[in-house]
Amino acid sequence: MANKSIIATDKAPQAIGTYSQAVKVGSTVYLSGQIPLDPASMQIVSDEFNAQVVQVFENLTAVCEAAGGSLNDIVKLNIFMTDLSNFATVNEIMERYFNQPFPARAAIGVKQLPKDSLVEMDGVMEL
Repeated sequence: MANKSIIATDKAPQAIGTYSQAVKVGSTVYLSGQIPLDPASMQIVSDEFNAQVVQVFENLTAVCEAAGGSLNDIVKLNIFMTDLSNFATVNEIMERYFNQPFPARAAIGVKQLPKDSLVEMDGVMEL
């Protein structure tokens, strides 16, 4: 079994299930899905899609930093949305958080997400 360490920070929402915020194996960090929960209140930040995307990136940033990296260390990003017509908005907000070269990415339309959020993201970091 590979040597794995658990990444946890109170600057991102606490896990609401049987998972860790992230798991590091060697120099690779596997980031669990983040939804737009405010870490302090554990409530969805807003009904507005833009605000939800910003909160998800803030949550991912906190976990990446706790792992010793940054968003720009993400090599693969998965984005789950309940409405794919919001894809252009995700691109616009993502440009504020990432520098080129951008990570590999998938954008997937789903019927429903935890706590009825509009967006969730997970990814893989390489440190």
